[in-house]
Amino acid sequence: MTKLTRLALALAAALAVSAPALAQELSGTLKKIKDTGAITIGHRESSIPFSYLDDKQQPVGYAMDLCMKIVDAVKAELKMPNLKVNLQPVTSANRIPLLQNGTIDLECGSTTNSVERQKQVSFGPTYFVINVTAAVKKDSGIKSLTDLNGKTISTTAGTTSVPLLKKFEKTAHVDVKEVYAKDHAESFLLMAQGRTAAFIMDDILLAGLIANSDRPGDFVILNESLRQEPYSMMLRKDDPQFKALVDQAVGQVMKSGEIERIYAKWFLSPIPPKGVNLNFAMTPAIKEAFANPNDKGVQ
Repeated sequence: MTKLTRLALALAAALAVSAPALAQELSGTLKKIKDTGAITIGHRESSIPFSYLDDKQQPVGYAMDLCMKIVDAVKAELKMPNLKVNLQPVTSANRIPLLQNGTIDLECGSTTNSVERQKQVSFGPTYFVINVTAAVKKDSGIKSLTDLNGKTISTTAGTTSVPLLKKFEKTAHVDVKEVYAKDHAESFLLMAQGRTAAFIMDDILLAGLIANSDRPGDFVILNESLRQEPYSMMLRKDDPQFKALVDQAVGQVMKSGEIERIYAKWFLSPIPPKGVNLNFAMTPAIKEAFANPNDKGVQ
């Protein structure tokens, strides 16, 4: 092998190594963000402590903090330090359509990652694991989900609680009348005012609403569970560039241990607007999700 041949091979090898590091042609969400100079975050208004409005009517929360890590990664990737961040309120019912039609680029709330939803959207790594159950008034006499037979319950339109409740009714031979509210705050109010006997929702959301209510001692969360579910941020389907960035950004927060500080800020410390501490310690399922980041959906 001549010296010239060896030099050519060495140069080819160097180019091969550096090729992946070269900027790919942008596509999907990253191209949209680059072209428009803005990223739009979909947030909730009453999903305490994940994504909700504080006393200044600004969206805050655990999910919002994690999504801002993604925003920082986008700024770095696109070399756009002054990237505009638009905030768009969404509901359980419209969050998927608004993501699909391009109104929002990332949904940061309390959304369950399910296999069924993965047919429509993609998800980042699991950042919380919940149990779907019910909140009732302490003096209601309701001790279990079967005690809801013949009663009216509230839940939020567009959530996984709706099909789970239908399945429970069928298998447990329980007959309830459902009232569907537009958001979690309204669903809770229906129960708190006695217009429904229970509010079916995720345990941590119930805990947040109860803690921030005027009379938190009036309510209790049942110990039963309809299903355990993973939460994550939603992004558009079939967008590998943005998906890779989201996975890397959130995965790094988890692997570095920074997730523990963010978790403690929202679940183990006083939070706005009332300075209530949810005292919601990490469960084994949550610890496992942080130790091994994944986007596995519930069946």
